[in-house]
Formats: sequence, structure tokens, C-alpha cells
Amino acid sequence: MKIRIGTRGSRLALWQAYYVADLLKAGGIETELVTIDTRGDKILDVSIAKIGSKGVFTEEIEEQLASGNIDIAVHSAKDMQSELPKGFSLIAFTEREKENDVIISHRNDLELDNPEKPLRLGTSSTRRVATLKKYYPHATPVSVRGNLQTRIRKMEEGDCDALLLAYAGVHRMGYERMIIRHLPMDEFIPPVGQGSVAIEVHEQLDPQKRDRVRELINHPHTEKRLLAERAYLRRLQGGCSVPVYALAQLEDSTISIRGGVISLNGQERIDITVTGPATEADSLGTSLAEQVLDAGGERILRQIRGEMAH
Repeated sequence: MKIRIGTRGSRLALWQAYYVADLLKAGGIETELVTIDTRGDKILDVSIAKIGSKGVFTEEIEEQLASGNIDIAVHSAKDMQSELPKGFSLIAFTEREKENDVIISHRNDLELDNPEKPLRLGTSSTRRVATLKKYYPHATPVSVRGNLQTRIRKMEEGDCDALLLAYAGVHRMGYERMIIRHLPMDEFIPPVGQGSVAIEVHEQLDPQKRDRVRELINHPHTEKRLLAERAYLRRLQGGCSVPVYALAQLEDSTISIRGGVISLNGQERIDITVTGPATEADSLGTSLAEQVLDAGGERILRQIRGEMAH
């Protein structure tokens, strides 16, 4: 059996693809990597929110899955839209890395908490920008796109003083020495899926291959957490460009999921936690979303979509 793995070409995406390939090889499966350029990789001069969040890093890869050129696609779980096109599904999630956000910099003289010192923080995420406005109002968010290496280069060239990123990517690329702050999870709650790698397939994939891939790659503990988070995102119809967040924790057989939405100016944040049996991960996520919407989330999201449309 041979599995052809589709991936984006950035160093981080390739790290993820090789990681998946190693898990498959350990189970005696031969693999081949196929790199694919996506719209999100080609358009670097505008924010993801402006390109449109649906499938910005996945569309071209899904075309290859549907045509059978590749068997599986490897994605950052946080880049996956809440609803996949017909015929596609996520069949496995790798064990989750630490989920928090970090600030990295090439400078060691930055005073992150001093309102007297201007601070330019690079990020292209609306969730991070909104959260910054709440907890670091003296910081100016600077839109910085591109892969991790490109962003670091832009920072070193003076586009910004520091970058706001997911710990998982920084760690996987070996840039931990540049971390100047681990952001607390009660403030910077990560986006849905952060820290895990998701495996996407098309329904025409040979069931035998599908079952074997799931058996070798899926981490059940992580999967239960992500099913709750993704159900939450689906009900809110949030793509990766809307400032909603959720993080599920699993202990014994109980899931606790905390999620919310934050206004673009950082002034309003709705934040709710629900708990229930892990067997009901999906309905817990949906229930959390309903509560967030009822508590004012619907109004905030309507406002956000209006502002982002201009």
C-alpha cells in the first residue's frame, strides 16, 4: 500500500507532512509527498480576511484529492473551514501540541507592558488583533503575511518589533529561542484546532486506505476535543478570519469547552464554558455556540461581518 500525501510547500507545512509520513511509515506504509500551491500561499499582500476565509489554504488541495492525484491532504487543523465541501471529510487528527500563542522577537530590549513604549506587533489574524486591543492597547498591530521564515525576515527588516504566533509552529520550526512571552490562555484563547494536524480525504478514497490512515494517525483524545471545537465553529459559521475562539479540554470522560467571540476593537468579549460527557462532544460545541450567540455574540458577529465587508 502506498499513500500519496498532498501538502502546501512552506517549511511548516512540509514539517507536518513528513510528520504524518513518519507515522504511516512506522505502520509499514510507503508514502510520497506532493506539494501544491494554494491561493493563500500566492496572495501575500492582503489579509486572509480580505481574500475570503473559505478554503483559502485548501481549495487547490481539495481539487487534487477529488481527482485522485493524492490520497490524503495534510493541513493545520486551525486552517480548516468549519464546513467542508460535499464529499470531503476529516478522518484523523494528530496528537495536539501546546495550544497557546507566543510573542517572538529578534530584540531583547522590548518592554511589552510599558504603555509609554510604542510596540508594533505583527499578525494577520483578526482574533489576535482584537485580543491585542483588549490586553495590549498600547501595541499597534501590523499586518504581516507569509510563511514563518518570511514573517521573521520582515520583522528583522523593520516591518514590526515582534510577531504574535502559535507556539506550535514556532516550536516545530525550531525558533523557541526567539520567544519573549508565552501568552496566557485565559486571555489569548487559541482558534479552533490550533496545535493539531488534520487529515482530509475525498469519499472516493479506497476504504482500506482510509481505515489504515485513521488507525495510524488519529489521536482519539485530541479528536474528541477538536470535534467539540469544530461543532462550535460550524454553528457560528466562523472561518479562520473571524475573531471567534474555542478550546476544549478532556479529563477522564468529561469535556469542558470554553469559547467566545471578541469585537474587532477589543472592547466586548463574550466568554462562556460548558461541560458534559465526551460522547456528546458535537452537541456540546453546538450548545456553547448557541449560548454565545444568545449572550450577544450574534450582534457582535453581525457587526464584525459588516465592518469586514467595507
